[in-house]
Amino acid sequence: MKPVVSALEGKALALISGGLDSTLAVKMVKEMGLEVEAVHFTTPFCQCDKCGVDTIAERFNLKVHHVYLGEEFLLVVADPPHGRGSQMNVCIDCRIFMLRKAKRLAEEIGAGFFVTGEVLGQRPMSQHSSAMRLIEREAGVEDLVLRPLSGKLMKETRMEDDGIVDRERLLDISGRRRIPQFELAEKLGVYDYPCPSGGCLLTDPEFAARLRDYIDNEGTPTIEAILLLKVGRHFRVGSTRVVVGRNELENNILEGFAQRGGTRLEVEMINGPITLVMGHDEAAIKAAATLTVRYSDAPRSEPVWVGVRSGDLETRIHVAAIDEVGLETLRIRSSQGREK
Repeated sequence: MKPVVSALEGKALALISGGLDSTLAVKMVKEMGLEVEAVHFTTPFCQCDKCGVDTIAERFNLKVHHVYLGEEFLLVVADPPHGRGSQMNVCIDCRIFMLRKAKRLAEEIGAGFFVTGEVLGQRPMSQHSSAMRLIEREAGVEDLVLRPLSGKLMKETRMEDDGIVDRERLLDISGRRRIPQFELAEKLGVYDYPCPSGGCLLTDPEFAARLRDYIDNEGTPTIEAILLLKVGRHFRVGSTRVVVGRNELENNILEGFAQRGGTRLEVEMINGPITLVMGHDEAAIKAAATLTVRYSDAPRSEPVWVGVRSGDLETRIHVAAIDEVGLETLRIRSSQGREK
């Protein structure tokens, strides 16, 4: 791979999320008079829709490259070389992955260094000095990442050594308190930031439990699998995943999945959820029928008819709702509590 363009050229590529910290970092660098373009990475686990990146681009007259990290990123999530955080988050490997992609883009646009909104000590897994050095080294961008919010607390970068960036204009923010950033936003005139601290489903305990269960039982997930993990109540019957809808929107989504394969269940003549069985295992379908009744308006103590459709085959099962003990036995949940 070609080396990144010399920092002497002074053009920066900023990694922005649309959150407050990266917005402030871009604003600071632009006020230094440096040329900046930005890249916005999204993954299947992002919780906010672009996070106002386009608004930032318009306000700052900033060119933004949108890059989606899909199937290739899922391989990293399934088997992260540097381990996980408290849930399924792979913060170090995620950062390495993004910076490698950013390096390729920098070569295309003629950028010599990178800007991030990282704050020293803000995230325990990836935002401490040793982790930052590791990430830069493995991404091939050592001493080429400028972190304006914490720059005074860190080793000088090549951009400072080359005289492109004045170290005195960098800040010394550290830790997880947000007050310094809020005060800086007021000072720089940065308002209406929609996602002050970002969001990633890999840190959510309930979603992490589902993903962990999927990887343990079914291997590396696909994009379609991630979409399914985001909806419904999830249960495992033997080797089979069962998903029960929680509302009309989720029922419609599960209906769509059922039309592409699997088994669909619904209580007859009574309001209730659509349930999706990922396969055609008879024991799993029977258990799924009891779950479907449990979350319907049917009396829990009386058997009712549940319609079952697998492809072109339609049948019926006469069952009562599963009891609480059975429910908890099948439920996929985090160690921090039950799924809603």
